[in-house]
Amino acid sequence: MESRLAAIPPEDLDGEQRKVYQAITGGPRAAGPRAFSLTDEDGRLRGPFNAMLLSPPVGHALQELGAAVRYGSVLGERARELAILAVAAHWNSAFEREAHEAVGRAAGLTEPEMAALRIGAVPELPDPVEKAVLRATRALLRHATLTDEEYADAVAAMGERALFELTTLVGYYATLALQLRVFTGEEP
Repeated sequence: MESRLAAIPPEDLDGEQRKVYQAITGGPRAAGPRAFSLTDEDGRLRGPFNAMLLSPPVGHALQELGAAVRYGSVLGERARELAILAVAAHWNSAFEREAHEAVGRAAGLTEPEMAALRIGAVPELPDPVEKAVLRATRALLRHATLTDEEYADAVAAMGERALFELTTLVGYYATLALQLRVFTGEEP
């Protein structure tokens, strides 16, 4: 699918856009799995990152939030990727699915686990924290809140800090999915 928003070649970026570009391509995301690239063959940003160049102050803050929820969180890698892939499935976000299945494989997610997530099913998870993360994520996606019981279960399994970080992660990836729909024409 062709993007609605023209990708900007790196040599055409202004100073503020260049800072956002460098934060994305030179930050921790750049060290991710080689199976997924943040840029196209000409160095232009792919997916939601290209739209972040439209407003460098907001784009920079948004990419920093993404880096924080991915690399500064107490959530384990597998738990984090389970949540991201659940958001991708809920929003039917092909770009996020492609990107985070590559990251998920590197984090130890199995093909059956990812296949279950793709169709909105719950994979068998032996880890109680991972189960709690996925239960809370699915509740947030369905109802945009947690019941008192769901909240208590999530806090008991993962703690309040991790739950705060999880709600932020769910909101961040929902934002990216929305922006992908608007700026790339990704189908719902």
